[in-house]
Amino acid sequence: MNTVVVESKPPAAPREMTPGQRALRRLLRRRGAMLGLAIVLFFVLLAALAPSIAPQDPLQTSWSAVRKAPSAQYLFGTDEIGRDVLSRVIWGARASLMAGLVSVCIAMSLGVPIGLLAGYVGGWTDGLISRFTDAMLAVPFLILAIALAAFLGPSLTNAMIAIGVSATPIFIRLTRGQVLSVKVEDYVEAARAVGNPHWRIALRHILPNILPPLIVQATLAIAAAIIAEASLSFLGLGQQPPEPSWGSMLNTAKNYVDNAPWMAIWPGASIFLLVLSFNLLGDGLRDALDPRHK
Repeated sequence: MNTVVVESKPPAAPREMTPGQRALRRLLRRRGAMLGLAIVLFFVLLAALAPSIAPQDPLQTSWSAVRKAPSAQYLFGTDEIGRDVLSRVIWGARASLMAGLVSVCIAMSLGVPIGLLAGYVGGWTDGLISRFTDAMLAVPFLILAIALAAFLGPSLTNAMIAIGVSATPIFIRLTRGQVLSVKVEDYVEAARAVGNPHWRIALRHILPNILPPLIVQATLAIAAAIIAEASLSFLGLGQQPPEPSWGSMLNTAKNYVDNAPWMAIWPGASIFLLVLSFNLLGDGLRDALDPRHK
């Protein structure tokens, strides 16, 4: 009697995850980062849908509702000329998020190419850029932003430019340091050996491999830019009244802390939550994008 032997196929090997998938899985495991991401998305939706969800016009005044305490009609109360604080907080999220994102984009668009040039070329070019960067870093970030904003003139646009230029040296220094460590790797030497031009080596082989720390720094820089915008608005150098801004709201509220504390509580709490959420997200991204993480 002949027996038929059926050969069973070996089980398929599990599909190996890409570095991006592994980083995403590590990020999803961090509750703090997920909490920060949820709060950031909440404020982004709040700013994007402000015309639809704001209960009242943020610029509408009512002399019969001056400094009204929180109630069913005014959930966050009213300010010194009867404007709804909740509506102004919602619209103020636009100014803070725009300042954070645009300022960091300006800083990265200036700092990353300059740092890439300094780190890759080296020599006197690196020395000149490094000395200029050191001179800018010697001035405290907020002091430099205030000086530039005062020079350019008080407006939200000028405040974003001032914050972006003030944050540029941080990205120059970070990019230069990453390029110096990456350009001696074997794959860069191999790309140079086969005759790739310098611009291709810098943009194709070096830049993609230094993006993770830049992304982390950008996330943390957004939090610093939000604080800087609130500080400039508090000093009258940012968003100009009557347009809503958390910093300018705090500037007005300081005169009524005893009689109307809600005028300071809600914009202050919004700044705290948004900055904290970006810091939590940045810490989670730093851990998730670290290739040495087990």
